[in-house]
Amino acid sequence: MLRILVVLSIAACTFAGTVPEGLVPQLDGRIVGGYEATIEEHPYQVSLQRNGAHFCGGSIYSHDIIITAAHCLQSVKASQLKVRVGTTYWRTGGTVHKVLSFRNHEGYNSKTMINDIAIIRIESSLTFRSGTRAITIADTNPHEGAEAICSGWGTTESGSSSIPDHLLAVKLSIVLRAECASRTYSYGSKIKDTMICAYSPHKDACQGDSGGPLVSGSRLVGVVSWGYGCADTRYPGVYADVAHFHSWIVSTARDI
Repeated sequence: MLRILVVLSIAACTFAGTVPEGLVPQLDGRIVGGYEATIEEHPYQVSLQRNGAHFCGGSIYSHDIIITAAHCLQSVKASQLKVRVGTTYWRTGGTVHKVLSFRNHEGYNSKTMINDIAIIRIESSLTFRSGTRAITIADTNPHEGAEAICSGWGTTESGSSSIPDHLLAVKLSIVLRAECASRTYSYGSKIKDTMICAYSPHKDACQGDSGGPLVSGSRLVGVVSWGYGCADTRYPGVYADVAHFHSWIVSTARDI
């Protein structure tokens, strides 16, 4: 396994839920070293659920389209999935929507984690309000070192199976592909041109945050994908590069 638990995990939060056995993505993340947030601060954030349990995050693209990670949607059927939106707490509040269909990127590879992005269409149209809004997708990458925020309900420490009820967020800095693959860090050639990284000492994404948003400059720039451990100073969090997939997202959201 590459990044054994890699989505944002916010430490110092109460663990009120458990990641369902068999639903933890092969490579995924949690928020570590973050803080409690509200859905009004991150109104694009959604919870992907199966059997009433949160297992991945996602971002609202339009009234009926959600962006998430391809690795979240392996070995599942649309009829098994629901999306909860508009709430700070994944267990309660907001509205819950059935999934009509989804499409993983055709080039997704679970071994290399390239093209780790997917589109979900929900059955009912969302009503946008203060806690439910679409986010603009990036068509260019932010500059090296730009501030970014990752949010989600993932675990708050590497290896944990418990997840918080309350939405968490963490502030990171963008690490562009060339730098992420350089000798500064330890990934080397595992970083591909479909990926972008984000890093801050002792802060990261973790288990249960997979598929969730990395936002910089009010644009979705990344989708939580993979990494080695959580908050390891040698390994930034790795995200699907939304700017790279801009055209694919637009066309797939139209055609799915």
